[in-house]
Amino acid sequence: MVTGESLVVLDPDGRRDDEVWGMIVDSDKMAAALAAVAEVQDGMLVGLGTGSTAAFAIRRLGERVAQGLSIRAVATSAASEALGRELGIVIVDFAGVSRVDLTIDGADEIDSRLFAIKGAGGAMLREKIVAASSARMIVIADGSKQVDRIGAAKLPVEILPFAQAYVLALLAEMGGAPVVRANYRTDQGNLVADCRFPTLGDPQALATTIAAIPGVLGHGLFLDEVDAAYVATNGLVTRLERPDASA
Repeated sequence: MVTGESLVVLDPDGRRDDEVWGMIVDSDKMAAALAAVAEVQDGMLVGLGTGSTAAFAIRRLGERVAQGLSIRAVATSAASEALGRELGIVIVDFAGVSRVDLTIDGADEIDSRLFAIKGAGGAMLREKIVAASSARMIVIADGSKQVDRIGAAKLPVEILPFAQAYVLALLAEMGGAPVVRANYRTDQGNLVADCRFPTLGDPQALATTIAAIPGVLGHGLFLDEVDAAYVATNGLVTRLERPDASA
């Protein structure tokens, strides 16, 4: 069971033409990011996510650093690292890090179980590694990313180029209809295949099966990593929290 709490109210004008709707979505992304970044404290080692929503959090962190917040950060992509450095955030090499205090990242979909699909930005392997190392991981999202059950979004799978044909054949046999992203390589130099499975009735079983395929280096199912989410819809930010299993 996940608990919810309303935190922040903004005042969008309610129109739904494309330009204004985009502004509302950006406002919601910013509102969710502001709420999450408020959890960052002096001395923390912070994981910087990847994507348009995570960028709002990185920019807010940069503002807080300029105001005197003392933190270090690790980045889940070259783009996030570059943005963080530009904003004056001290970035350290994750290769020398075993534990992160708090990671803030976006999601392509998230549901009431705090199951998420990530990877539209192609950084899901690094994102999962950093999330796994984190004492706490927070997802930030606008309301369009909150769903009853994950499964509508494309499920990205990172593939070693050497194993491309083999992995794609197995993913197709599983019903995933994989499509390799054209002219794209991850920061690690690997391929990404976006899959659309007819159903995600058992996400844990699917995650286990995909991860067991030789040549698969990562996938976008985040089922255990997310501890909390801040989701903003029309200016209202709701916090979803995974209960403490030890309580």
